[in-house]
Amino acid sequence: MTTTAFQDLYPDSSSHCYGCGRLNQAGLQIKSYWDGDESICIYQPKEYQTAIPGYVYGGLIASLIDCHSTGTAAAVAFKEAGAVSGTEGDFRFLTGSLHIDYLKPTPINGVLTVRAYASEVKGRKIVIKSTLYAGDIACANGEVVAVQVSKTFIDELVSQAHILD
Repeated sequence: MTTTAFQDLYPDSSSHCYGCGRLNQAGLQIKSYWDGDESICIYQPKEYQTAIPGYVYGGLIASLIDCHSTGTAAAVAFKEAGAVSGTEGDFRFLTGSLHIDYLKPTPINGVLTVRAYASEVKGRKIVIKSTLYAGDIACANGEVVAVQVSKTFIDELVSQAHILD
């Protein structure tokens, strides 16, 4: 497994996401890494992230799959461009679509693992397929269409948000 998380390479301007932003102290702050040809994210759910006692809230599952997938898309683009490992790049992706199939209730009392891979790379669009596991049990499958955006686009969105304040 690689040692630098994909999200740690994001520029500060795009590191505020609730799910994967390293600068969002109230967020999940997930970390994604290469594990061979797949990416992996390991997350320990908190007791308050519950749907019914003993089981994870479905929105958390969707967030883990979503943010891990966009991070994986960035890492795929990074690799495709032949970028030097350990440098920040303009490889930021937003979710174009998110599809989740919930397979089984997901227990809250253990570590969750999301494994993902790119099933399609076409221009600025990368399709990521993933599975969320509780132990060895597949609990959800996901597909994310991730769309590459520029740092300028992110900066414009941030400035527009401040206009609304």
